Amino acid sequence: MKNYPEQESLNQARASFQKIWGYADFRPPQGEIVHSLLLGKDALIIMPTGGGKSICFQLPALLQTGLTLVISPLVALMENQVQELRDRSLPAGLIHSQLPAQQRKNTLQQIQQNQLRLLYLSPETLLSKPVWEVISQPQIQINGLILDEAHCLVQWGETFRPAYQRLGTVRSTLLKSKPAGSKIAVAAFTATADPQTQQTIHKVLQLQKPEKFLLNPYRENLHLRVQIVWTPRGRRQQLLKFINARKAQAGLIYVRTRKDSESLAEWLEEEDYITAAYHAGLSAEARREIEKAWLNGDIQFVVCTSAFGMGINKSNVRWVVHFQAPLLLSEYIQEVGRAGRDGKPAEALTLISEPTGWLYPEDKQRQEFFEDKLRSQYQIAQQLAKKLPLQGEVEAISRKFPEGAIALSVLHSSGQLQWRDPFNYSINKSERSRPSEQLNRTAAQQMSHYLTTRQCRWQFLLQAFGFETAKSMRCGHCDNCKKS
Repeated sequence: MKNYPEQESLNQARASFQKIWGYADFRPPQGEIVHSLLLGKDALIIMPTGGGKSICFQLPALLQTGLTLVISPLVALMENQVQELRDRSLPAGLIHSQLPAQQRKNTLQQIQQNQLRLLYLSPETLLSKPVWEVISQPQIQINGLILDEAHCLVQWGETFRPAYQRLGTVRSTLLKSKPAGSKIAVAAFTATADPQTQQTIHKVLQLQKPEKFLLNPYRENLHLRVQIVWTPRGRRQQLLKFINARKAQAGLIYVRTRKDSESLAEWLEEEDYITAAYHAGLSAEARREIEKAWLNGDIQFVVCTSAFGMGINKSNVRWVVHFQAPLLLSEYIQEVGRAGRDGKPAEALTLISEPTGWLYPEDKQRQEFFEDKLRSQYQIAQQLAKKLPLQGEVEAISRKFPEGAIALSVLHSSGQLQWRDPFNYSINKSERSRPSEQLNRTAAQQMSHYLTTRQCRWQFLLQAFGFETAKSMRCGHCDNCKKS
C-alpha cells in the first residue's frame, strides 16, 4: 500500500489522541490537520471557537522529537493551555514577561536539554535576545512555528503589537543556523478570518503553499439579536432585564475598555449580582481566580474585555451580551462563539445606541475616538518614516524614537518596508504605499453595517467571512428572521 507510512503515522496519532485526551476519534477535519502538520506542511486553519483547534497542533508536537513554538497573544491564554498540558504530564513550557527570572531560566535550560515539545510565548518574547539566542542554537531542533489566534496579527499587528509584523522571517532566519535539510512548518490557527485577513496572514507569515482548512462558523443553536437602547440608563435596564430572565445560566458580558468593565461590574454588584471585572491589566493570579470561579459556577457571569475567553473552555455558556458593540466583526464572531458550545440553544445580544446619537452619543464618540487614535498613529508613523535610515535595526530605532517600532510596522504593512530578518529592515521609498489605515476603517464600517442590516444576520456574517450562502438564506433564529 503506497501511503502505508502516512497511514501508520495517522493511526499512531489517533492512538495517542485516545490515550492522552480520551476521545474515541478525531472530529473532522482534526485528523487531516494533524496529518498535514506531521508531514511538515504549512497550513492556514480557520475553525470555529470550541472546535478543538489546540489539539490539532499540540498532538503533532508531542509525537515528534524537537520543539514546536506556539506564538500566543495573551498571557492568560498561554497559562491556561500549558496548565492543561502539564495536568496531563505533557512536556510543555511557557515564557512571558511576567514570569519570575528563575522560572524563565529553568525553561530555557529545559529547551537546551531537549525536555520540552511545546513552548508557548508571545511574539515579543520570541524575538527577545535571551530566547532567540537559545532557540537559534544549531542543536536545538525546531519542528514548527504555530501562530495561535492568528487574527490578532491583523487586529493588533500594526499599531498595538508591532512584533507580529516581524514573524515572517523567523523561519528563514532560524533555518540559517540549523543543520542542512532542516525543515520548519508554519501554521496559523484562528476562529475568524475574512478573505482579506487570510491574505494578510498568508503574506506576513510567508506561508509556502499552505494547506487550507476553512470551516464555516455557522451555529444553528446560536440566536443573534441586536437591540437599540435610547439612554445610558435604558442600556443598563435592558441588561438587567436580560440577565434577570436567565438567573441560573452562565454568561459573559463584553465591554470595550478596562474602565468600562470595572464600573459596570461595580454597578451590578450594587444590584446584588455576584460578578467580577476581567481585563488585561489584572495580575495573572487575579485572572486565574476569576476564570476558576466562573468555570466552577461560583460566579454566574464575568464583565470582561476581549482579553477574556481565548482558550477558556466552558461548554454550557447560555448567553453572551455585548454591552457595547465590538469594533470588528472578527471580534464579534470570536466572542459570541463562546456561547452554546454544547450544541444547546444559546443567545447573543448586542446593545447599541440609536444611529443618530442625538440622545445617546456615547457609542458614536467611542467609535470616533478609536478611529481618531488609529488615524493619528498612522500620521505619526508616516512622519517618522521620513527620519528613519533606509536600513537599520529595530531595537536601535526603538531606543531613538518612542514610536519607532510602530512606524516600521506600518511601513511594512503598507508595502514600503522589508524585514531582512526579524531584527533588521530595509525601506524601499520607491514602493507606493498601500493605505492599510483604510482597510481598518473599512473593517469598522463592516461591523456598523452588520448592526443595522435587515438581512439574516447569519447570512451577513457568512458572506463577510467569504462563505457562499443561498440568496434566500433565512436562519430562522436571528432577530431579523424572526421579525419577517
